[in-house]
Amino acid sequence: MTRPVTVGLDGSPESRAAAEWAAGEARRLGLPLKLVQVWEPVPDPMVQAPMLGTEVHQHWTERILREVAEGVRESHPGLDVSTEQLSGRPADVLVSAAEDAELLALGSRGLSGIGGFVIGSVGLSVVAHAGRPVVLVRAGAQAADVRAGAPAADPHGTDPAGAPSTAKGARPVVLGLDTDGPDDRLIEFAFAAAARRGTSLRVVHGWNPPPYYAYGLAVDPALQTDLARGASARLTEILNPWRTKFPEVRVIEESRYGNPGTHLVDASGEACLLVVGRRVRRSPLGARIGSVAHAVLHHSTAPVAVVPHD
Repeated sequence: MTRPVTVGLDGSPESRAAAEWAAGEARRLGLPLKLVQVWEPVPDPMVQAPMLGTEVHQHWTERILREVAEGVRESHPGLDVSTEQLSGRPADVLVSAAEDAELLALGSRGLSGIGGFVIGSVGLSVVAHAGRPVVLVRAGAQAADVRAGAPAADPHGTDPAGAPSTAKGARPVVLGLDTDGPDDRLIEFAFAAAARRGTSLRVVHGWNPPPYYAYGLAVDPALQTDLARGASARLTEILNPWRTKFPEVRVIEESRYGNPGTHLVDASGEACLLVVGRRVRRSPLGARIGSVAHAVLHHSTAPVAVVPHD
């Protein structure tokens, strides 16, 4: 079965930006694009309102699908684009839609005057529960990914001959990696994304001294040097097999002291795509995103791909 690249639309500029980003990714992957709009039935008291009736609401959502599909087909000629309108609770429906997709793209909204972005309850729930990669895109952020490895005149990441561009100055894909539990699916997703874009992969690992070394005390410089050397060596060890598998991808390693979420948010300013993992936790308390993924989802200036793994 061919898995499409799927986009969840709600009519916002952010979801339209996600559709444009997803169209470029579908083209790079050689996959169809599927636009999904979830129609949540109007509560009975609201149905009685003349401007909020079921038919008006459904007509509006159908119009969103039609307009976005027409725009994507115009900007990406030849791309196989399909649409589907579904009914139900948006978060649940989108999680189900993700299961049949190569990845799911959603929009995220910027906070005016505050350094961050609003993911919203639907987006957070989808990221926390989806079994496939979910990419969050804010309005304007997809332009950074379009520029990855592409001449200014080519919005699709290829040179005039159709091969991935190796233009200098291309923004890298950034991967946040926990060396204590590296997962092959996460690493392969990031390497493959960089290879498709003809750009480099910047792997960022943040580390801190184990708590038993110093409880609130300054870390001895010699000890910190030893810990840094060990963390760097472990990162290189993990990445070496992937360098062999993806010889065309130039890898930049960064093993840095401090909070990994902070380092990744800083790195997002120069990234075309930021990739982080989400460990699947089967807990009675429900699914969790994790502090690092949560930080980058709210503060990254680049599109963020969250890859679930065991």
